[in-house]
Amino acid sequence: MPNKARTRLKVCCISTSGEAATAVACGADAVGLVAHMPSGPGVIEDDLILNIARQVPPAVATWLLTSRTTAKDIVEHVLTCGTNTVQIVKPIDPGEYQELRLDLPACTRIVQVVHVEDEYSFEIAQEYSRVSDAVLLDSGRPSENELGGTGRTHNWDLSRHIVEKLDIPVFLAGGLTPQNIIEAVETVKPYGVDVCSGVRVNGRLNRTRLSEFAAAIACT
Repeated sequence: MPNKARTRLKVCCISTSGEAATAVACGADAVGLVAHMPSGPGVIEDDLILNIARQVPPAVATWLLTSRTTAKDIVEHVLTCGTNTVQIVKPIDPGEYQELRLDLPACTRIVQVVHVEDEYSFEIAQEYSRVSDAVLLDSGRPSENELGGTGRTHNWDLSRHIVEKLDIPVFLAGGLTPQNIIEAVETVKPYGVDVCSGVRVNGRLNRTRLSEFAAAIACT
């Protein structure tokens, strides 16, 4: 795990330029833009993802959340949406990464989601750590086509074990709120955290909650 001065903040499920601006103003290091998914909140059309990504300051990373599973389809999706990071939310064959590296723009970062369901999650994360730039630990159930945005936490002890053993950045997601984020960071010690529903009211990004969340991270 690389040394870090602070825990990075990704604000996910951004659905408007205004939400992106709010996230940036509150200190987000990255914004998540959710494309077509079989489940979960915040889905927007690809042309809107492109429009929002173009308005985000260069210092803030733009993450495309894609449910596509082949290198060819993922590359096409990234090029269509114009983001500088792709978050692959479904398990894919690690062999697809070679083609991804060849065909994606050189600056594109690849983040693989691993859903922490049981002890086997460590083996999955370890395998992807050999090919991806970062791993994001979430609380979905891929076997049920549930790929994130659940609002549930998972076993943070398992996540901590993964963080301790991997030598690439690990992001923590799943049920994070202003009330539990300090415990989450102190328990897991992730490189970064990813929040969606925990900083929303009636589905809309709430500046007060996000500010509280960011302030809590700064205390860790």
